[in-house]
This record gives sequence, C-alpha cells and structure tokens, in this order.
Amino acid sequence: MSGTTRGFVGRRRDRGKDLPPGQHLTDGFPVLSTGPTPRVDKKDWELFIRTGPDTSTRWTWQELMALPISAVVADIHCVTSWSKLETRWRGVSLDVLLKDVQTSDQYVMAHSYGGYSTNLALEDLRGDKAWIVFEHDGVELTPEHGGPARLLVPHLYFWKSAKWIHGFVTQERNMPGLWERNGYHLHGDPWREERYSRWS
Repeated sequence: MSGTTRGFVGRRRDRGKDLPPGQHLTDGFPVLSTGPTPRVDKKDWELFIRTGPDTSTRWTWQELMALPISAVVADIHCVTSWSKLETRWRGVSLDVLLKDVQTSDQYVMAHSYGGYSTNLALEDLRGDKAWIVFEHDGVELTPEHGGPARLLVPHLYFWKSAKWIHGFVTQERNMPGLWERNGYHLHGDPWREERYSRWS
C-alpha cells in the first residue's frame, strides 16, 4: 500500500522546475529542532487522539504496529528553503487512526514528546495525506529525525510534520502551535509559500 499527495511523486525529468517557490534541492537530510532531543523508549511510547475531556483513543507501540502499514514516497519541503525529493517512509495512515474518531471539531493540535506543538486542519490529515511514520529509507527513525515515530504531512512545510509525536487534541478553532505563535503561517502550504503569518 502506498500513499501519495498532490504533486509529490512519480514525475520530474527536470526536477528543479517542480520545486515550490523559494526552495532548493538537498541530497542530505538536515536536522532542525527546537530544544533537546527527546529519547522515548518504545515500551513507554503511546499515541493518543483526544476529542474531549473524557474521550480519547490510545495506541501502544505494539498496537500501532498491528495496524495496516503504508509505504509512502513523498517530497518534503522545509520552511528554511531546502527540499528533498522522493523520500521513502513506512507508517500508519491517519485515515486508519481517525476512522472511528467522532468530533465536530475541524482542527487538531499535534503534541510531541518534549513539548513541541503544531496546529493542523483535520482535512490535512485525512484523504491519504498524513501518516505516523517510524521508518525512513529502510531504517528505523533515529531520535534526531523524530524517532521512534513522527508525524508526516508532506504537502505542508516540514515543521507541520511534528517529530516525536505523542498525540492530537481536537479543537474547534485553529489555535496556533509553537512556531505559529511565533509568526509562522497557520497552514503552511509550500506551493503557496505560506511561510509566515501576514501579521508577523
């Protein structure tokens, strides 16, 4: 099973022309983080989706591994201007995790181990557009790249693909996460160059 997103796989003969505005190619995988790198043992790791004070769904690492696994090929674009093409991941689609989640909220706050947060619209997590990934390029994710598991939302700037993902809390309004409170765009579409808030 493979996941794809708009404009992200199986194209490019002249690869540079397919980059979002202001981006340049890299063959490396730069490590950019805020604060110290959390190191979470898989036996202690869990993922939650909370839709209310008394309503949440949780998965242990073993339970996540028992779900259908997707192979994902996607381009990724960092707000700092680097892009990496045709990256390869394995993980669980958010469609699987959200399948039985009932909420009238249209947004979520993604929370990471270590305190990072970023806001997203639920529609950006559904429709085979987002995954909880645990493997990159055939190797388990290292802590520096968000292991044991990170969010992958490749159609948005990479700060939205929260490292060390811990869970999601639905929200009625699109309240900003960490970088969004500091001037980054609430949505973050690289093709529209939504790097910064118009108020910053």
